[in-house]
Amino acid sequence: MTHKTSFGAFPSDKSTHFSVWAPSVDSLHVVLYDNDQKETSKHALTKDTDGIWQGDVQEAKTGSLYKYLVGESGPFPDPASRFQPHGVHGPSEVIDPTTFKWTDQSWKGIDSLDKLTIYELHVGTFTKEGTYKALEDKLQYLKELGVNTLEILPLADFPGRWNWGYDGVALYAPTRAYGRPDELRSLINAAHNMGLSVLIDLVYNHLGPDGNYLNCYNPRYFTKKYDTPWGAALNYDPSVKVHKQEGEEDTKDVSKDESAKDAHDAPQVRKYVVENGLYFMRDFHFDGARLDATHAIIDYSTPHVLQELVKTCKEGVNRPIYFFAEDDRNEAELISKPNGLDALWADDFHHQVRVHTNGDNESYFANFTGSIEDLATTLRKGWFYTGQVAPASGEKRGTDPSSLDRHSHSCYCIQNHDQIGNRALGERLHHEIKLDEYKVASSLLLLAPAVPMLFQGQEWATTSPFQFFTDHNAELGKLVTEGRRKEFGKFKAFSDPSVREKIPDPQAESTFQNSKVNWEETSKGDHAAVLALYKDLLKLRTAEPALHTANRPDLGVFAVSDKVLAFTRKNGGSTFVAVFQFKTGDSKVDLTKFGGASKFEVVFNSQDEKYTTSDNNTKAATLEGTTLHFTGASAVVLRAQ
Repeated sequence: MTHKTSFGAFPSDKSTHFSVWAPSVDSLHVVLYDNDQKETSKHALTKDTDGIWQGDVQEAKTGSLYKYLVGESGPFPDPASRFQPHGVHGPSEVIDPTTFKWTDQSWKGIDSLDKLTIYELHVGTFTKEGTYKALEDKLQYLKELGVNTLEILPLADFPGRWNWGYDGVALYAPTRAYGRPDELRSLINAAHNMGLSVLIDLVYNHLGPDGNYLNCYNPRYFTKKYDTPWGAALNYDPSVKVHKQEGEEDTKDVSKDESAKDAHDAPQVRKYVVENGLYFMRDFHFDGARLDATHAIIDYSTPHVLQELVKTCKEGVNRPIYFFAEDDRNEAELISKPNGLDALWADDFHHQVRVHTNGDNESYFANFTGSIEDLATTLRKGWFYTGQVAPASGEKRGTDPSSLDRHSHSCYCIQNHDQIGNRALGERLHHEIKLDEYKVASSLLLLAPAVPMLFQGQEWATTSPFQFFTDHNAELGKLVTEGRRKEFGKFKAFSDPSVREKIPDPQAESTFQNSKVNWEETSKGDHAAVLALYKDLLKLRTAEPALHTANRPDLGVFAVSDKVLAFTRKNGGSTFVAVFQFKTGDSKVDLTKFGGASKFEVVFNSQDEKYTTSDNNTKAATLEGTTLHFTGASAVVLRAQ
């Protein structure tokens, strides 16, 4: 078979070809195991001039279990393992990706970034079973909801039975916690045949603390030149020069010899990661990725490793694929430079909405006023911070995105895994504000010109939290629990140690189980009403080009008052006006100020009877001529005529 990547185990009819990078050792062997994980044989590989050990082993075939004996150390799992059936410390399994029979040949991808409507989910908590197969059974629900893209939290295998996915250590091995690789392929195949695209969350800024064997093959997978919040940075930079990191007073004290050795090995580390992205796009038919914390992917060379990743993946498949980045720097250049990213998670929008509706004011929320004026600025620009000083840090943040042609280069949310799970109790926005206000926030999200992203269960205002959970060994788990509770000591609500003890233990199985969404709610009461609102808005957004095309000149944003926000969206001959009031109180809005139209038709009102919830004390906004009357929290969409 043709090897599409440089590293891993590649089965054929007569043997399996093994390839692994370990440049500093004098010998390397493949160790085979039986199904009881007992060693059966050992086979020497040959090293080439790049330090890659290769060889064909006739005794190995699809399904064989193996590890590598690295010099006299180990044996260890394959750093490019395609599957770890017995966990991250166990033997790797030889996987043949060609045995799965794809039926998605007619899938051409989604042809425009503007059209994406994303649904972020965690496989383990999205269903009771927490498997790829159970998720596949929910695809019809997602199709009927009206989203067109799934974004799956990280799948690289992790230690233990459950994890958010950000402790992944086996980058090429989709976790056995959710099923086998072909069950993941079946999920994506089924999604494509329903017209749904699928993104994967890829983590290239760090590996987890348990089960990371890269150092056993070459300690220069990581560099001594730079650090991340999780420890030493991955070694992406092939330049000898040591740069001063942002926030540091000086460069790290690394000798020129050490830096040169890191630089020499960096190309192979880049290849390992770039090919990993291509592997998921090509072998699993993913339609792009969300890239975790790209500000911590440190590379001062040109092209940046992310540019190389994007270029390689987009040239390697025959359909549109999209790359989103979580990156709080708000740097437009990440998108505008050659082979740049498609969009950034623009968390400024989330923060403004959260502050406006719930009054959050600690940590990074202290950088935001949540005023209607600032929310309007965020919508108008794409993100809020474009170079001004952030009060909480005292440092300048961001660049101006106005040179970008589309508002869809920003991705907005009002909930995501981080913004819920990084709260002490994992509480969601709708757990803390009235549903009337939540429906307005939801309407703003789904009508804004950025790419909207939902997080599992928000569309029916689920009662389930999304809490931080892990299943580490006892020693590491204790440190995680203690660290989690200590972290929240700086927040006023948790300054008392006895209160901090009530923060859910990440290691407790109940924390994981509590985070599973409750599907029985979707047809009941308030949950059904909120779900109906989401379905109707997603249908409206999809059907009307003016509500999903995102050309920058086609948007007008207005801070009408300290209570009311409005914007216009245009395409061709169509113009829509959307008006939002989050709070109680009477307001009158003169619609002629938004473009001069003299007749308007209401096409959506968040206070319509079908969306009524039990906490509703507000009369629906009414239209009299060209004046819109509000008595409280409400969102209204009008077609200008």
